[in-house]
Amino acid sequence: MKRVRKTFKAAGMHGFGAFTDFGTVVPELAGEFLKQLKANGSEPATEAVFFEPKRDDHHLEGYFFAGMIGHEEHPENMDRLDMQEQDYVTVRGSLGQIADLHRELSVWAAEQGYERDLETYIVETYHPAENGEEVEIYLPVIGQRTVDKHT
Repeated sequence: MKRVRKTFKAAGMHGFGAFTDFGTVVPELAGEFLKQLKANGSEPATEAVFFEPKRDDHHLEGYFFAGMIGHEEHPENMDRLDMQEQDYVTVRGSLGQIADLHRELSVWAAEQGYERDLETYIVETYHPAENGEEVEIYLPVIGQRTVDKHT
């Protein structure tokens, strides 16, 4: 786990839904994106999904974006997402452990004193690996809180 400063540019498709349905609707949109990408004769580069963070218990629905990283040109029927440079905490591991990775990264970030940025998308990038697929998770952070050692 580490802190990085990154910019993301992606082509893909926007979606919206209940946070409780993200486990279903996000993969469906990603599948539709890949189908349209292949129909346009393009091959995917690094696949990625961008998620609006859930800010509190009353925040029930959110936006997401499924696509591919790094394509300057994109098919006509797809949207472009350009995220400005941002600080993130990140971890990479097995896609099958994604929930644990999110939880462990959140705990680590808090222990390191990082404050979550709830106004910037969470990013997941997907990578082929020998034993299936890996995911790299980027949680946006504002910075580290300072701790007053004299109180």
